[in-house]
Amino acid sequence: MSNNLLVLQSDFGLVDGAVSAMIGVALQESRDLVVHNLTHDITPYNIFEGSYRLFQTVEYWPAGTTFVSVVDPGVGSKRKSVVALTAQNHYIVTPDNGTLSFIKQHVGIKAVREISEVANRRANTEHSYTFHGRDVYAYTGAKLASGHITFEEVGPELNVADIVEIPTVATEVGADFVKGAIDILDVRFGSLWTSITREEFYSLNPAFGDRFEVTIYNNDMLVYQNQVTYGKSFADVRIGQPLLYINSLYRVGLAINQGSFAKAYNVGVGQNWHIEIKKMSV
Repeated sequence: MSNNLLVLQSDFGLVDGAVSAMIGVALQESRDLVVHNLTHDITPYNIFEGSYRLFQTVEYWPAGTTFVSVVDPGVGSKRKSVVALTAQNHYIVTPDNGTLSFIKQHVGIKAVREISEVANRRANTEHSYTFHGRDVYAYTGAKLASGHITFEEVGPELNVADIVEIPTVATEVGADFVKGAIDILDVRFGSLWTSITREEFYSLNPAFGDRFEVTIYNNDMLVYQNQVTYGKSFADVRIGQPLLYINSLYRVGLAINQGSFAKAYNVGVGQNWHIEIKKMSV
């Protein structure tokens, strides 16, 4: 099922040679590989963000594509190194530290195997403890993507139920409101992407042009409260005005037309950032 496509993600950035070293290891395994980058700008150590970016991206790649995701603050510890086979037949090579959370919850994982470092670690690196992205993940990913090993040859099978998962905030739907979390940013533009799905928002029977009371909390501290228009796209409001919309992942987004909502109101992301959207009474 491998197709010679290898997609890399990390929190390494591109300011030094780390990513280039990973690509080099992959191409030493097979010059037939086509290597792409998902992103290397994950916030350092932010496993939640790495997990979300995989969820954002994986389904758009052909079945059989191998992804390597290295956001690994526990490198060198006892955390496991794994390869997951998704419900859509993609491979994800990664530490078992929560990176697979969004894939497991929203895509599905059919099987997972622990990487055998006896068979699937780059030669003469057994005393290198801090660059498993190069020595284990890129190497194993390249072997799998090129068809030099099968999924079964990765290592022993693990129980999918035992995959480490990051806690997430459950969405709450009421008669006239919906509550969720601010999962992540549309980074370049500063829009907020929430955990609230289109279907959950539609329970409020919204129509384009309707206004909703939007409240944002950081833990229990009020950060933002205002009336916001629900629109089809950013041009539905004047430049500088806020907008509720359904984003490309069919989740509720909150933006400023031609501005950064996150910067304007100092809003962050993650489990401590909560949003409530309440239908305005007529």
